[in-house]
Amino acid sequence: MTDFDQRAKDWDNDPKKVERARVVADAIRAALPKRPGQTGLEVGCGTGLLSFALQNDFIHITLADTSEGMLEVLAAKIADAGLGHFSPIRLDLARDPLPASRFDAAYSLMTLHHIPDTDAFLRRSGEILNPGGLLFIADLDAEDGTFHTDGTIDVHLGFERGDLQRRAEAAGFHDVSFSTVYVIRKNGREYPIFLLVARKN
Repeated sequence: MTDFDQRAKDWDNDPKKVERARVVADAIRAALPKRPGQTGLEVGCGTGLLSFALQNDFIHITLADTSEGMLEVLAAKIADAGLGHFSPIRLDLARDPLPASRFDAAYSLMTLHHIPDTDAFLRRSGEILNPGGLLFIADLDAEDGTFHTDGTIDVHLGFERGDLQRRAEAAGFHDVSFSTVYVIRKNGREYPIFLLVARKN
């Protein structure tokens, strides 16, 4: 059982996580073309807070995570809400075989800094998108290692935006842009959250 498996049942009880997902969803929605029939993929979905906030913006959403505990909580939430256009799957996007479906948008919230191979994640995100599809990544700006105080193991201490843009472009994305969409305040510190928006070539 992973740390995220153990934390899954109480994940949605943190109002700050709920607010953060809502704010990031608003920013994604503002950048998402208003076209009918769009499909979405959330990577590292956890309990689905972000996708629940985006449920009316896609005709179908696939929600992917590697934590069985998170996926169990998510499945119960989907059943309770009667969301027939949500499909949860266990998937490590950087390493597992890709599903057959392709998507108009892929998005993640506070996931990338837990993924060891950033370049593989970006490359395979491009592979799973339709031509012209959009990638949205919300994550931490570069920080000094003080963000996680709960024993969570950091793989990356956030990201420097210029470096991440170069990596996204090397993975085949263009029109890469960044904005600060949220600021997490904890332990007397501020940790900005950026939203990267990039288009598949």
